[in-house]
Amino acid sequence: MSLTSTPSRISVELVPRSVESVRAETAQVAELLAGVDTINIPDLLKFELRSWQATDVAREAATRGDGTAYRTVPHLRAADVDPEAPLPMADAARRAGEVLVVSGDDADYFASSTYPVDAVDVIRRIRAELPEVTVYAGLDPYRQAMTAEMRYLDRKLAAGASGIFTQPFFDTHLMSAWASVLPAGMQVWWGATSVTTTGAMGYWRRRNRVVFPSSFDASMPWQRDLARRIVDFARERGDNAYLMPVRAPLPDYLGGIL
Repeated sequence: MSLTSTPSRISVELVPRSVESVRAETAQVAELLAGVDTINIPDLLKFELRSWQATDVAREAATRGDGTAYRTVPHLRAADVDPEAPLPMADAARRAGEVLVVSGDDADYFASSTYPVDAVDVIRRIRAELPEVTVYAGLDPYRQAMTAEMRYLDRKLAAGASGIFTQPFFDTHLMSAWASVLPAGMQVWWGATSVTTTGAMGYWRRRNRVVFPSSFDASMPWQRDLARRIVDFARERGDNAYLMPVRAPLPDYLGGIL
């Protein structure tokens, strides 16, 4: 199937190391990837630049081929949202128009939360205080049984989430299994990332409980082919996809995929 046959959205996830890095990598996306219309940015505490600040930078850094700015989706960590204080990202969220609420990047979320809230609480709050903003939730196919994850997803949707960003997949058969149980008509962003070393594979196994398929190959050609298959899968369903380069230069991982 042609990768241009349906109007699905494609995003690239950029790490907010600095204002300069976000500008440079957004410019690379504009140069290399004509099919991308969105930049999504995680909120990583080891960097001073917060996700919602970085999305403002990305929109100003470069334009798409048609002259329009990139759409942007900042990630918001529920663990960092003080329930007694105003939302610090409210104005930036309105400018972006879309946000992704995640629990936080710790494996034991409830033991490490800064505040006594979870993603459901923050989704509900954003929907109440920022009704014009589209809110996405996370879906993790690895952390718990499918039935438990689906119950958690149901709570997020009831709180006001319009769709989901999945954790990256490494097996389209597993994607098909999840696609078969997701609610019809929900916006879905299927994730792909680059895992090109045995150390990175170990990290995903330990931290995210990933089980890699027997066909998995850490070579860049295999990683690029998987990304193409995930984009195809999303577009065949009328869904969206996001591509997350990790320790791989943008041209090496994404050049030629779209």
